Amino acid sequence: MRRTLTVAAATAALLLPAGPLPVAEAGSAQPPAARWSATGSAARSAKSPATWSAREAENFWTADRMASAAPMTPASAPATDPGTGQDFDGIPVVGRMFVMKGGGAYFCTASVVASPGRNLVLSAAHCLLGTDARQVAFVPLYTADNPQPYGMFPVLRAADGRSKVWIDSRYKTLGADKGATLDVAFAQVGPDADGFPVEDVVGGNRLVTGAGYEHAKVSLIGHPASAARPRLCVNRTTKFTSKDPGIPGSFLRIDCTGYPGGTSGGPFLRNYDKVTETGEVVGVIGGWKTGGDTADTSYSSYFGADVKKLYEQAVAGAKAG
Repeated sequence: MRRTLTVAAATAALLLPAGPLPVAEAGSAQPPAARWSATGSAARSAKSPATWSAREAENFWTADRMASAAPMTPASAPATDPGTGQDFDGIPVVGRMFVMKGGGAYFCTASVVASPGRNLVLSAAHCLLGTDARQVAFVPLYTADNPQPYGMFPVLRAADGRSKVWIDSRYKTLGADKGATLDVAFAQVGPDADGFPVEDVVGGNRLVTGAGYEHAKVSLIGHPASAARPRLCVNRTTKFTSKDPGIPGSFLRIDCTGYPGGTSGGPFLRNYDKVTETGEVVGVIGGWKTGGDTADTSYSSYFGADVKKLYEQAVAGAKAG
């Protein structure tokens, strides 16, 4: 099924400060990620539009509310066969991104990406698009049995009360189809209830841009709405060029079974390290038809110059406070 937001179109919360900073590219030395769902529960406004702490996030996103959240769109052993997805125990650097939109509670998959401020999370743009997104929080390694094994990290708010999320402005203008090659978002999260930044708690994947479309071995991780645990699949990626003029561009494609609603934003990880439980993120589920029109083939916008620039804007914006 197509993975796209089932929410009325709204203006994106964009924070696009200037000031480029370095980001890893393919071949460079590197320092040591609309499959959503919804409920009808209504959210209460925070005391102040710009106030949203880890304690407030934990009080709002109770275990019951997280369990009831739906995807925005319609054993820890790795998968044994290429392309076969299996439920597994998950890894700390990947989790669920929860958000209230309208009167419903939703979630996507998201992952921590290494940054100077140690406070950036990566997902798909269609997961975080819209000024009505509120009470946004990242929960690493969420499972139904253990909803907060590493605590909760609130997506911070700017002075105007909007969540600190960076999405390419062209994605808002063009929409999910015409802008499918730009379906990437970065979000700045605050510390947990004990005051620790997310990267200090769970680590961070290294962002790699300019690495091409074809990778021999990629680990795809997502949080399906239909499963109590995350899903893992290992397979190669190929280049897919759309023949649909309404959804132009080229994308990473991976054949992995069982990635339905909830998995949007899940990372494509190259060179996964079992010791650190991190890897190089070269894509996120999204892009063509917001991730694909079947649960067994997933897509990603290409991580090239546009994603590098967006990351640099997020780093600069997070540094500015």
